[in-house]
Amino acid sequence: MSQHTRQGTTPQTIPSGGAPAPERTGAPDGRRLGLTLGMLVLPMYVALGAPSVALPAIGRALAVPFGATAWILAAWSLTSALTMPVAGRLLVRWSPFQVLVAGVVALAAGSVLAGAGPTLSVVIVGRLIGGAGAGATVIAVFAAATALPGRQRIRALGIIAAASATASGCGTLLGGAVTAWLGWRAVLAIPALALPLLLAALPSRRALTRSGSGSGSGSGERNGSTGRLDIVGAAVLSVLAGSLITLLQAHSVGLPAPVTLVVAAAGALAAVGLWWRVRSTPDGFVPRRVIASRGFLAAGLIGGSVFAGYYGVLFRAPSLIEQATGGGPLEAGVLLVPAAACSVLAGRLVGTLTDRFTGWQVSAGLAALTVVGVLVVALFTGPIPIVLGMALTVCGFAGAQAVLVSLAPDLVAADDRDTAQSLLNFMNALGGGIGPAAVAGLSGIVPVPVALAALAALPLAGLVLSLTRRPTAGRRPEPDAPRGSPR
Repeated sequence: MSQHTRQGTTPQTIPSGGAPAPERTGAPDGRRLGLTLGMLVLPMYVALGAPSVALPAIGRALAVPFGATAWILAAWSLTSALTMPVAGRLLVRWSPFQVLVAGVVALAAGSVLAGAGPTLSVVIVGRLIGGAGAGATVIAVFAAATALPGRQRIRALGIIAAASATASGCGTLLGGAVTAWLGWRAVLAIPALALPLLLAALPSRRALTRSGSGSGSGSGERNGSTGRLDIVGAAVLSVLAGSLITLLQAHSVGLPAPVTLVVAAAGALAAVGLWWRVRSTPDGFVPRRVIASRGFLAAGLIGGSVFAGYYGVLFRAPSLIEQATGGGPLEAGVLLVPAAACSVLAGRLVGTLTDRFTGWQVSAGLAALTVVGVLVVALFTGPIPIVLGMALTVCGFAGAQAVLVSLAPDLVAADDRDTAQSLLNFMNALGGGIGPAAVAGLSGIVPVPVALAALAALPLAGLVLSLTRRPTAGRRPEPDAPRGSPR
């Protein structure tokens, strides 16, 4: 497929500051749609924060090492990440609303299974299913939001990012209260509340369907994919991601050496297979033209590193607070509420920052906040430093989610918008799985502070990558012009 067929080449920069482009009249209101979509993501992000407080209780109840409970967080992030590119391809044929319904049903079913699981293995299976539903839901939500023009898009994404970070942070309070009063099983079943919340999206169904029609089947017809799923590409990417998460936690879960070697070999073969598939199948599960777009891989790596820092701290912070205060999950949840509140501020400020600074500059600042937050939790004891460090990583997470996801449509050709957005979300969510897995794995070898300090290397790499990007121009694309056209 030629570049001309794809309506031009990819842009060379992330959009920078300046006056916002004029918006189309009659477009959906970003604030209203953002509130609707933000409410829908609440249960699945609570599913990340709430279990983190319940992990000590889960470990005791199921008689497993605390490090093994990191799988409860990592499993969710893993299948969530892997489902995102699949859901992006489904948008070729389905509207965001249809993908949203399918995702919410899987989310609720998996959460009920996890809450009823008699063993850690069953709990993890339920989390895997729920995470897959969460991944599809995220893609549907962001597909609707990124279809909005200009400032309406960043406004909606800011609200969604604030809602997601608040839910994952305040999930610690909810998780602590539910654990203390109803038990840890009820905590794992909380995401099933997404089913009744889906009814609230019905008034916005027309906007969700309209968003899909502009970027769904039409784009599939233009790029010739007709919605066909590259099974081989999806398989090798899944094996690679799963192997990475498993290897990071091999020591903490007591994985035998022969099994560890097999997993490592499978991961290496998957990496080679993915490289071969990308080269031999340009329109496959991971299109080469998308990942070759200037700035795309960098944006994904930056987002993944920030997510890793946030979720790594989220995994350890509640147990560290319990140790420092001698309290239980409810006390830890209460103390972490101020940190969660910072996400609201980050979500509101991100639009202003992107008007004044380039996307690379904003992402560098968010990565720097995450580095400092992780190091504060690693180097200082006591509940106050832990809450402060958590607050900094919350700001990095909330801001990065809004800024980097909003960039996806502008980094690639218009035909590839949904695919790029889903792959970018995949890298972000995979980072969210890597963070807890790395901390859990290292904690079995070195003291926890050292493990957290090592985790800071990931967002630090994201910071360096942000600073080394040197865009040559900064003009925003016109809202009606094909994204990815030369400028």
